Amino acid sequence: MPADRVDRVNVLGVGVSAIDPAGAFAAVEAAVRTGEGGYVCVTGVHGVSEAQADPAFRRVLNDALLVTPDGVPMVWMGHLQHHPDMARVYGPDLMLAILEASPSRGWTHYFYGGANGAAAELRTRMEARFPGLQVVGHFEPPFRPLDHAEEQALLDDVHRTRPTMLWVGLSTPKQERFMAEYYDRLQVPVLFGVGAAFDFHTGRVAQAPAWMQRRGLEWFYRLCREPRRLWRRYLRNNPLFVGRAVLQLTGARKYEITPPSTPHRSEQAS
Repeated sequence: MPADRVDRVNVLGVGVSAIDPAGAFAAVEAAVRTGEGGYVCVTGVHGVSEAQADPAFRRVLNDALLVTPDGVPMVWMGHLQHHPDMARVYGPDLMLAILEASPSRGWTHYFYGGANGAAAELRTRMEARFPGLQVVGHFEPPFRPLDHAEEQALLDDVHRTRPTMLWVGLSTPKQERFMAEYYDRLQVPVLFGVGAAFDFHTGRVAQAPAWMQRRGLEWFYRLCREPRRLWRRYLRNNPLFVGRAVLQLTGARKYEITPPSTPHRSEQAS
C-alpha cells in the first residue's frame, strides 16, 4: 500500500501510521517503486514524548513518509482509536525484513551511525547473513554535528554509491532531525531511523526477550541493563505519556496533528 494511503493515529499530536509489519514493508516497496520517497521514523513513547515540548521535532515526525508504531503503547492507542489491525513495527525487525528481501529486488543500502566501528561491523555481518546483499557504504559520524569537511565527505560518498536506502543508527531525536535536514541533499529514495538496531544486530547490546516485547516491557529490560543512561527517559516519560494519553482519550485535552509540509510525505490523519 502506498504511504499516502496509510491512515495515521493521533498520538498526542503525532501522526503514527496505522500499519503492521507487512503494511510497512509494502509502503516502503511502493515508495521505492513510485519514487515517492521520504524518511521513516520508527517511533515509540520516547519519540512522542520528545515531541510534546518541541513543536519543531513534532513537525519532523509528522513530515515523515511513515511513523511506524515501534512501541506497544502506540499500538494500544491505535486499537483504542478504531484501528484493530494495527501492530507493532519493531525497527530492528523491519530492517532485517527489508535487507533479506533486497537481493531479489536490487535494493542497495548505506549505513550511517553507530560508534566504535559498529557500522562497518554491521555491514560485514549483514552481507554474510543475506547472500547477495549489497551494502554500498557506511559512515560513522562523530558525537557532534558534522563539520563542513565531514558533511561533504558524506554527501560525496552517498552520491557516488547511490544507495536505494540509507539506515541511520543514532538516538532519538538526533536521527530524526538528521533525516529531515539531509533527506533532500542525500538524494536517497528512503531513509530509516532505527536507533539501537546497529548495536542489536552486531551483538553489542542484548535485545529484550520476545515475551517482554509483546507485553510492552522492553523499556523495563533496557532500564535494568542501562539504568544510569536510561532512568530519566523511562521513569519520567512513561508516567507522563500515560497521563497525557488518558487526557486525550477522554477528550479532556485536544492534540492536533500538524499537516505535512511536503506533498511526497503526505498521509491521511484519523
